[in-house]
Amino acid sequence: MAKEQKRKLSILMINMFIAIGSFGIVIPILPQYLISINQGGTAAGLMVAIFAGAQLVFSPIAGKWTDQYGRRKMIIYGLVGLTASMFIFYIFDNIWWLYFSRVIGGVGAALLVPAIFAYVADITTIDQRARGNSLVSAAMSLGIVIGPGIGGFLTKFGLKAPFLISALVSLVAVIFSIIILEESQKVGAQGGTNTLDNESMAKKMARSVKMPYFIPLVITLVMSFGLMAYESVLGLFVDNQYGATPQEIAVMITATGIISVIVQLFVVDRIVARIGEANVLILFLGIAAIGFLLSLMASSYGVFFGVTLLIFLATSILRPVLNTLISKLAGNEQGFAMGMNNAYMSTGNVLGPLLAGIIYDVNIMYPFVLGLVLITLTLFGSITWQKRTAKKNQKINIAES
Repeated sequence: MAKEQKRKLSILMINMFIAIGSFGIVIPILPQYLISINQGGTAAGLMVAIFAGAQLVFSPIAGKWTDQYGRRKMIIYGLVGLTASMFIFYIFDNIWWLYFSRVIGGVGAALLVPAIFAYVADITTIDQRARGNSLVSAAMSLGIVIGPGIGGFLTKFGLKAPFLISALVSLVAVIFSIIILEESQKVGAQGGTNTLDNESMAKKMARSVKMPYFIPLVITLVMSFGLMAYESVLGLFVDNQYGATPQEIAVMITATGIISVIVQLFVVDRIVARIGEANVLILFLGIAAIGFLLSLMASSYGVFFGVTLLIFLATSILRPVLNTLISKLAGNEQGFAMGMNNAYMSTGNVLGPLLAGIIYDVNIMYPFVLGLVLITLTLFGSITWQKRTAKKNQKINIAES
């Protein structure tokens, strides 16, 4: 990549890291804080669902605005939303204000994420896109890893200190982006934007079914669903099944985050360059399916730990590859495509924890069985889709020759 491309990618990575890390800061103290204001598990679950739900509803609109008004504005507005969310969390103790803050945070994330990935598509070539997406995804994973650790340390200065620090860090990101970040495209230059102006979210979702990147969107949904279902019961499961301590659970979560960062920084672009996105997709969907299968047979905490690392290794490679596939197939509607990508991901983030919690209470193994079934179906669906795409391209090549 050229020096200017690297500079712009660095700015995007910093923004993504700060946005995700600033939210991650509050994760370790959220349960304790909710107890301090006489709230419990229901509130904790709603905190996740409301954020993801707001992100889901607003993502298609945000994707359109990203194409129509430019990437830079949406990135800044998204960071402003996340900053406001954290300030509300710090100032108020009323649970309804906290729910409102999660709505604002979800809208902020909906504006930020597709705009960043659309920006990556603007400043990279087709060959460079997997590398660009993997770098931004690595920054996201690094924020997930580092944020909670910082939050745990900050509790020494008071239970609400992490909320204030998170808000201030996000505010720094806003100022940083206003001063440094440049627009990556001519505003309104993307073709296809005007046809979306009057479409509802439901119509956008329906329109996405007809898009050439629909199958990658479905895979994104299933992967998000399976991962969030897996993560939401992970601590409960290893505690119940293997008697794992809180420290062991924390080590597992941190290790999976570190694995994500490493593979996204150093593995994704090399393996894509060697075997191509389509083959990477099939290979690592297969590895994820094997991981879910092995999770049903794990006989100890150590074995389950290894299986968990395998699953997160596969999904950490799949995420940027899916973003790249969708981007390549999106043509001039990068913002819409990334908005729909965010919407499908958010759908999985909402439904995964809710369904996993329900079936976990029936049988603690059911969330892993569900994950195995969905990933396996997605694997075969992806193989079928790629065969059809290859035949279609072959017919086009024959017709052109």
